[in-house]
Amino acid sequence: MAMRRQFELPEEDRAFLDAYGCPWETVVDGSPWVLLHGFPTQDAGYNHDAVTAAIRIETGYPKAALDMVYFHPALARKDSRAIGATQATQALDGKVFQRWSRHYTAANPWVVGEHNLGTHILMIEDWLMREFEKCPTA
Repeated sequence: MAMRRQFELPEEDRAFLDAYGCPWETVVDGSPWVLLHGFPTQDAGYNHDAVTAAIRIETGYPKAALDMVYFHPALARKDSRAIGATQATQALDGKVFQRWSRHYTAANPWVVGEHNLGTHILMIEDWLMREFEKCPTA
């Protein structure tokens, strides 16, 4: 299947994506999106080993922060524990994606010139792994 390139990314983002190893596309569906196919979920505790990860490219990026990630198919924990802030969905590219509402904060801000699509993808990997570091509830 040919990967769509409906808009251009900065060279450093393209180089990161090519080196990362997942087939990737740029699509415009209301907003510009990067789709990473076969994105590894980082932990055997999820119901899928790999998904499509979607990242909306915000207006003004790379000065404007990227935010959140969207997964198709939706991820769930095999132990049936709920994953917080994942109940919303997003129609995208003819599919329904699960939104993971995760954000940069004052303690962990988006730094212009330092953060980019590659660092955001590494942050997504961290979000996926941290889901299993939380203390279980009684």
